[in-house]
Amino acid sequence: MFRFAIPAVAALGLVVVAAQSRATDAAPEAGAPAPMGWHLSHEGRIAKLAYGVANSDQLALMMTCQPGQAQAVVYGDVQPASPRLFRASMTAAPIDPLSGGITDEARISLHDPALRKLARRGKLTVEGDAGHFELTADADERRLVSQFFAYCGTETV
Repeated sequence: MFRFAIPAVAALGLVVVAAQSRATDAAPEAGAPAPMGWHLSHEGRIAKLAYGVANSDQLALMMTCQPGQAQAVVYGDVQPASPRLFRASMTAAPIDPLSGGITDEARISLHDPALRKLARRGKLTVEGDAGHFELTADADERRLVSQFFAYCGTETV
């Protein structure tokens, strides 16, 4: 009888440990929204500074540049609140294959006061369908913002 009981108890113990391990690895509450923040990535020579959910297509704003450029290309549902922001194209905008909507692309000088405020204070005032509001960057995110401007060749922002 002991030959059967000892392996059964050991197997039951492994099941309990596995269940507890699986419970601690579970994702946060299924209905909870993922946090948004600033993220920096590179695709070839292009640097991408985005505000959205990490490792997803859920972006509110993305700015791209290449080394030595004085302007960033801006995409997203919100854009920097600046009178110096201008649409990149005066012709019909192409359809965005991810969202199915119109691609909203604009350009802004990397020396624009709105972007200087982001680089210096970690705050960017933006506007979109919901009106004007501010995107903020914590200390780690501010380092990413600084790296973006340094990469673009505008470290004196």
